[in-house]
Amino acid sequence: MESNYHTLKRTDNQLLVITHLSQLLTYVTGFGGLLAPLIIWATQKDQVDSMDTHGKAILNFQLSVLIYSLLSIPLILVFGLGIVTLILIGILAFVMPIINAIKASNGELPSYPLSINFIS
Repeated sequence: MESNYHTLKRTDNQLLVITHLSQLLTYVTGFGGLLAPLIIWATQKDQVDSMDTHGKAILNFQLSVLIYSLLSIPLILVFGLGIVTLILIGILAFVMPIINAIKASNGELPSYPLSINFIS
């Protein structure tokens, strides 16, 4: 008989919380908010229950934030509109990981607004 050992995933809400909060490394290092969750997701998606769903949501959000930020730069020349959008993106990119970390600790699925679905 074949064992189902390899298909069993462990529940680890703490790691899901850490994965969401690791996005805040962007405010410390400038780039860690994409790298850290990517590494955690890539190494743990097959071992931790819901990691694949949470990791994809985080990566889609981080890539969306990057694109929205790049698109805002030329808008700075248009009446400073880009500055306003960069501030809003910065607030969203700070608040949403915290909200979704709380959701993850409660066993809920993440929801990131304005995310483009790059990884499905």
